[in-house]
Amino acid sequence: MTPDQTILFALFGGVFAMLLWGRVRYDIVAFSALLLGVILGVIPKEDAFSGFGHPATLVVALVLIVSAGLVRSGAVMLITKTLIDSRRRIGTHIAIMGGVGAVLSAFMNNVAALALLMPVDIATARKAGRLPGATLMPLSFATILGGMITLIGTPPNIIIAGIRRDQLGESYAMFDFAPVGATVALVGLVFVALIGWRLIPRVGGKSEGGEGDDVAYYVAELTVPDNSARIGAPLRELTGAADDVGVQVVGLVRDGRRLFGSARDVPLKAGDSLILEARPEDLDEFRASEALTFADNRRMSLLDAAEQGLSLVEVVVPESSRIRGKTAQSIGLAWRQRTVLMGISRRGKRITERLRREPIRAGDLLLLLVPTEQAEDVVRWLGALPLADRGLAVTENRKIWPAIGIFLGAVTVASFGLVDLTVALGVVVVVYALGKIVPLHEFYDHVEWPVVVLLGSMIPLGAALEEAGGTQLIANALTGLVDGRAAWLALLVLMVVTMVLSAVLNNTATAIVAAPVGIEMAEMMGVSPDPFLMAVAVAASCAFLTPIGHKNNTLILGPGAYRFGDYWQMGLPLTVVVIAAGLPAVLFFWPL
Repeated sequence: MTPDQTILFALFGGVFAMLLWGRVRYDIVAFSALLLGVILGVIPKEDAFSGFGHPATLVVALVLIVSAGLVRSGAVMLITKTLIDSRRRIGTHIAIMGGVGAVLSAFMNNVAALALLMPVDIATARKAGRLPGATLMPLSFATILGGMITLIGTPPNIIIAGIRRDQLGESYAMFDFAPVGATVALVGLVFVALIGWRLIPRVGGKSEGGEGDDVAYYVAELTVPDNSARIGAPLRELTGAADDVGVQVVGLVRDGRRLFGSARDVPLKAGDSLILEARPEDLDEFRASEALTFADNRRMSLLDAAEQGLSLVEVVVPESSRIRGKTAQSIGLAWRQRTVLMGISRRGKRITERLRREPIRAGDLLLLLVPTEQAEDVVRWLGALPLADRGLAVTENRKIWPAIGIFLGAVTVASFGLVDLTVALGVVVVVYALGKIVPLHEFYDHVEWPVVVLLGSMIPLGAALEEAGGTQLIANALTGLVDGRAAWLALLVLMVVTMVLSAVLNNTATAIVAAPVGIEMAEMMGVSPDPFLMAVAVAASCAFLTPIGHKNNTLILGPGAYRFGDYWQMGLPLTVVVIAAGLPAVLFFWPL
């Protein structure tokens, strides 16, 4: 080995040892290795930070912002309500979500498929009271498996088809990957749903926001709008929908009078006010799913003028507060501050008046709907004390279909190669900003910066290893190892080595290195190159061992609260399952 190869292999060994040790955060480890590589001269200083502008890094950052837009618009809520039931057992949930993810990944880029479903999975985990990490890794692996089914599902398939066209004169068609890919995906999904998720560390805990936490339950008020589909239906139907999302309907107000007792059978009318008890997150989900409004039209017109969107703010009322002993209506909270009192939490005390007419007491918790740009000013004007920011967002359900349409349009044009995925996602982000689907002040809050630093640091290290001939050194050793041996054994070794490479390099770089090696091995053995290319397609795509082998694994690293060493515990057995299913499938559908 050359000195540069020796240094780079040592750097990679040190990085993986530190990451598996887990005592130092992964972004610090990767960035330190990058700087050490520059100091030792194995990474050119002009390329040191090229990884931060690499498409893979940009895609991860953009996808997280797009995911936030899909949540804020209510698109995630729509999918959750339609397909997902938080009361299902975790294995059933993983099977359904994984199946949906795999099908979507076959016809759109698997990164985009995960971007669509990841917030749905997180929302379902919160409602079920479990950690998101229990299901995010199975979802990521399912979308990776589904991407193998078609030409456009994953970048390695596109790269391998291009290499076949360049070296053999003909590319692969859209569904040439389907026989092998679908077989591996099906077997992999069965393993993930039945066994795999049980191997993830720390899946038995409760999530923040699960049952038994200390989040306040507010008595709140929502209004039935003129165009509501619930008009004419009895209140009990809406009560059932409320129960599904953890909201309790405690009363109905009509024409200023509160109805009790038989109100469950009263047909709803436009302008009716519902008195509810719920946590803020559940209240917003119920409002968005049932297309209810925060308040009457007069007060809502004051809020609609907000430039930076609306926020939910929780405050506690001290003795010195301006509102203590008064009502929201008497101090002009709506017309003076463009703020609506959404809810009051008065533990152990009954609230008998409509919210804006209820005198506020010291110690009350208030849930305020306020224009984002003046939230601090409103809290200061009230003389209240803000509670810890829990990131409460207001769902803009009027923007559901524009948000979904923009996202699907971008994914479609990117899937057919008309526009690069990075550019397509960038356009979505810009449109979401201009359409106020994601407020500008929130954009960078949704990016997992440690993940960005990890990718930006590791990409130059991987490129340096390739430039120094390290990957070719591996390829030459592999070719010599299988010389004169059975073809199926050569396929097995090629798959194993390709999977190991994909844990170090990203799957795109792995396909670029391994596909020519596969063609060379086939020529040496005098057999068809197609089985070898299909073996590379499966092995390069199935990067389950680390968070850096595939962008989907990187995307879930932060939201799932995973450590670097968590991936292999489920990923290694799944890798064995993929090889056990993939090798016979390759030999059956693409004979030597």
